[in-house]
Amino acid sequence: MPELYIQQLIDALRCLPGVGPRSAQRMAYHVLQKDKEGGANLAKYLNRALSSVRHCESCNTLTQNTICEICASEKRDTGKLCIVEMPVDVAVIEQTRAYTGLYFVLMGKLSPLDGVGPKELGLDLLLGRLDNLSPSEVIIATSFTSEGDATAHYINQLLQKNGISGKRLSKGLPVGGELEYSDASVIAQAFRDRVIIK
Repeated sequence: MPELYIQQLIDALRCLPGVGPRSAQRMAYHVLQKDKEGGANLAKYLNRALSSVRHCESCNTLTQNTICEICASEKRDTGKLCIVEMPVDVAVIEQTRAYTGLYFVLMGKLSPLDGVGPKELGLDLLLGRLDNLSPSEVIIATSFTSEGDATAHYINQLLQKNGISGKRLSKGLPVGGELEYSDASVIAQAFRDRVIIK
């Protein structure tokens, strides 16, 4: 059994997605044995990010400012709104350079088994965003998993109640796939082939 501080570090590392007990143990020992400077930098920047990063008041993504750079930009097409699950999805879409509109980040997807319902996704914030922007096009770019599809369907129903037709990315993205792990050219093509949700 590792000493208390080592075990606490291992346990802390397990909060990261995909990091199990063995991976956490390897990371902890690597930092302590071979890269104390890297570990100190990690701690410094993690503390800085945790104390400074907040949600954008317009799109709900993560930013160190009140309004993120995308929402603050005058070059963005305010007639288009893309709804995504996580901030990483914004970063992935931005890399494609296929989309120049604005975003709304749900910070998750509907998952009743995990206790994530409409209230947890901040859909009231989304409705406020729609009222402020009155976009001519709304693209729902949730993942092609059962939860992502359910989220897209639910959001599309909300949009229809407000007289808006939502579009979904084309199925060029693999079923069960996450945007985060998709190739930029595949995402760009999916944007070009987006379709109206029926």
